[in-house]
Amino acid sequence: MTDQTAVESVEETVEESVEETSRMLYPLLAQWWQENARDFPWRFGKTDAWGVLLSEVMSQQTPMTRVLPYWMSWMDVWPTPRALSEATPAEVITAWGTLGYPRRALRLRECAQAIVERHAGHVPDAYEDLVALPGIGDYTASAVLAFHYQQRIPVLDTNVRRVLTRALDGQESRGRSATAREKQLAGRALPADRARSVLWNQATMELGATVCTAKNPNCDACPLRARCAFAAAGWPGLGQKRTRAKQSFAGTNRQVRGLILKALRAEPTHELSYERVRGVWADAVQLDACIASLDEDGLVVIRADHSVALP
Repeated sequence: MTDQTAVESVEETVEESVEETSRMLYPLLAQWWQENARDFPWRFGKTDAWGVLLSEVMSQQTPMTRVLPYWMSWMDVWPTPRALSEATPAEVITAWGTLGYPRRALRLRECAQAIVERHAGHVPDAYEDLVALPGIGDYTASAVLAFHYQQRIPVLDTNVRRVLTRALDGQESRGRSATAREKQLAGRALPADRARSVLWNQATMELGATVCTAKNPNCDACPLRARCAFAAAGWPGLGQKRTRAKQSFAGTNRQVRGLILKALRAEPTHELSYERVRGVWADAVQLDACIASLDEDGLVVIRADHSVALP
C-alpha cells in the first residue's frame, strides 16, 4: 500500500465514522428538540416562506428573542414581499429600529422588490434563485429551503458549526468564516432522509444557541454529552477564538451612525437640520464622516442646505 493510498484509507474511515456517529446522535437530538425547542412564530409551519426569510435575515448576529417583536411588527405591516416592496426607504429604516446593521432593512426591501419582479411575489424554492436575490447569501437561502420548503440541504451557521465541530471532531470551532472542514463535516453529518435532515438542522442550531454555547456550554443539560468527542477530550481550547483585535462599541463610527439614525427616526418628518444633527455627537469630523458613510449606504439623504433626512 502506498503512502497516498494509506492516507486516503484513513480519511475514508474518518468520514464513515462521522456518518455513523451522526446516525447515533440523531435520536438524542430529535427527542431533545421535541421537548425543548422554543416556540417562535416562524417555526413549526406557522408562517410562510416570506416569514421564514424575514426571520433569518433579522436574526443574523442578533438573538432570536430580540428579533421577535420586530418580526411581529414587520409581518403585521408587510406580510408579503409585495407589501414591503411598496414601502419607502424611510419607513423600513424606521421600522428596523435598533436591530443593528440597518443596511439589512434596505436590502430586505430590495429583496422584496426582486421577488415581485422575478417571481410574481412568491419566495422561490430553488437555491440558485434565492442566492440571486439582493442580500440573500448561502446561509439564508439554505435556511429557507430547509425550514420552510423542507428540502435536504446543510444549514451552516455559527451555532451549527460549533455543535458539529465539538461533537464530531472533538475540537473547538473558532468562529469567523466557516472552514472547508466545517462545510465538509456538515455535509457528511446531514441525515440522508429528507425529514430527518430538516430536524437535524433545526435541532443542532437550537442546541448551539441555548446549550452548546461559545463560552459557557451547559454540558450537563446536553443530550449529546455521553457521545460528545469534545467533552471526552476534556474541552480542549474551550471558548478560544481566532485572533482578532476587539473594538469597543463606545465611540465607534457604528455608534455614531446609530445615534444619527435614532434621531432621524424620532423626528416626525424624519429630517433634521445640520445644526440639530450636530447635537448628536461632539466630534464634528467624526460626525461628518458618519453622515457621509450613511449617505453612501443609502440610509440617509443629504439635502442642498446640508440638512439630513431618511430617504
